[in-house]
Amino acid sequence: MSSISTGAGPSSGTGLPGVPSLGRQRRPVESVIKAVLFCAALLSVLVTFGIIAALIKPVLDFFAEVPFGDFFATEGTYAVLPLVAGTAMTTVIALLVAVPLGLGAAMYLSEYASRRARKFLKPTVELLAGVPSVVYGFFALTFVTPTLLQDLLNLEVGFTNSLAAGLVLGVMIVPTVASLSEDALSAVPQALRQGSLAMGANRMQTTLRVVLPAALSGVAAAVVLGMSRAVGETMIVALAAGAQKNLSWDPREGMQTMTGFMATTAGGENPVGSTSYNTLFAVGMLLFVITFVINMISIALVRRFRQVY
Repeated sequence: MSSISTGAGPSSGTGLPGVPSLGRQRRPVESVIKAVLFCAALLSVLVTFGIIAALIKPVLDFFAEVPFGDFFATEGTYAVLPLVAGTAMTTVIALLVAVPLGLGAAMYLSEYASRRARKFLKPTVELLAGVPSVVYGFFALTFVTPTLLQDLLNLEVGFTNSLAAGLVLGVMIVPTVASLSEDALSAVPQALRQGSLAMGANRMQTTLRVVLPAALSGVAAAVVLGMSRAVGETMIVALAAGAQKNLSWDPREGMQTMTGFMATTAGGENPVGSTSYNTLFAVGMLLFVITFVINMISIALVRRFRQVY
């Protein structure tokens, strides 16, 4: 019995007569997509270098008139350490709020919530990320400080204080920590959970001792990303933390942050090119370096604890 060959099999490399093969159809489209993605990545890099280039000249002009010692000082017109301390204070308070709430919400959504509850709760949590930061700032001024801190908790705080700013800042970054952590927890293979339950562990033990360690790289990245957003937030701290430099470790006092100082300096009262105006760029460069270091730490943590399944 003779075999019949159609000439259209996988090994023939050709399709129907007059019809171009699928591989030849895909190549031009794939090349265009690859070029577009490359341009997008290159644009991100160019924007970063553009930001640095825009900061360099005013920063050099600033340090030509102001010594490094006067800039990295605790007191003085151009002292930056009180601003760094205020930024650190509000960021730490924000992380104390956001990490437990965000990680707890992520574990519930990933391990305990039903499909119906998850479908409702996750968009609701992420909705907080869409609230403008200026609204959070006024919320801190009109509710958190007078009602929560002064009336309910009976704390002696000023009209502006880093405690209220940090609490509201923590609420703002909860969606960032919760959403990214939930994605990392959900990516853990179901076989790990089943193996843990088969060994006699309950759901809480499985979540804390198996799922969470397996997703540690993603959780760490979520926390560091939330920290970066807290460090770079402007309107909340500009409205609620205060507008006076104050090197203090008492969160009940008002203190100015780096971003709050930049918002005040850029208000138009300082002539362009003056030393006080160039201070804006010096503080901005320092903030850029701090954020860059935080992101490098995040990348190192992800690579250190990443587990491939």
